[in-house]
Amino acid sequence: MSTRPLIQCRSCRYQASAMAGTTMHRSKIPIQDWFAAAYHVTTFTPGISALQLQRQLRLRSHDTAWYLLHRLRKGMVSDTRSQIAGLVEADETFIGGPAKGKRGRGAGHKSLVVGAVEVLVYEDKKGKRCERAGRLRLALIPDATEESLGAFLAENVKPKSRIRTDGWTGYSDAALEDFIHHVRIVGSPQRAHKKFPHIHKVFGNLKTWLNGTHHGVNHKYLPSYLDEFVFRFNRRQTPMAAFQTLLGISLQKKPLTLEKLRS
Repeated sequence: MSTRPLIQCRSCRYQASAMAGTTMHRSKIPIQDWFAAAYHVTTFTPGISALQLQRQLRLRSHDTAWYLLHRLRKGMVSDTRSQIAGLVEADETFIGGPAKGKRGRGAGHKSLVVGAVEVLVYEDKKGKRCERAGRLRLALIPDATEESLGAFLAENVKPKSRIRTDGWTGYSDAALEDFIHHVRIVGSPQRAHKKFPHIHKVFGNLKTWLNGTHHGVNHKYLPSYLDEFVFRFNRRQTPMAAFQTLLGISLQKKPLTLEKLRS
């Protein structure tokens, strides 16, 4: 409509906002700013924080920028995305500060994140066998038991895939019964980077991104940041395609209220 920012049905003359029923539902932010925010999130190499977005869009409130970013993050996970497959590296890491008196998988005051990344094997121009990282999946889990690890792998990795893991007991036969399991005994933390180079590089980049761009995040909202990191990682070679994909998924997502986000 020329007089109001609404669309109107030619048959029944029902009026609705172009943002109705999407992640932008009932937003007071102009749709142009939503598009600009989606562009900044997907094309800025280090990502963008709520404070930076507030400055870019000249928003009055930091909370408005923060809420906007979280709604966009909801649009970064397609409900129909396929499972990763082939050769996969899986491992866990802790996000957060050190816990007093405890170290390793039993440490408190930390967030336990599990990851799985495809390993793509190819030959270079000299015929040498090389590997590179493919698609990624990350999730926040309560513990490193076979139940938690098995559920993550079953949800995110295609059955019959080959999965590389360390010797942790959580990667038991029961947890990986639908997969071909390759165990690599690590020994020392220094060797872990050599045995599992791709997933450890992912974890290193994730921690740098969380601490550098966002200066650390609350455990409660960490899953949303993991979704953004996975989205950006899987589309790191095609930022403009990422921009279009984010808009497309966001239009299919149901509205996310501030009360639901903070609950």
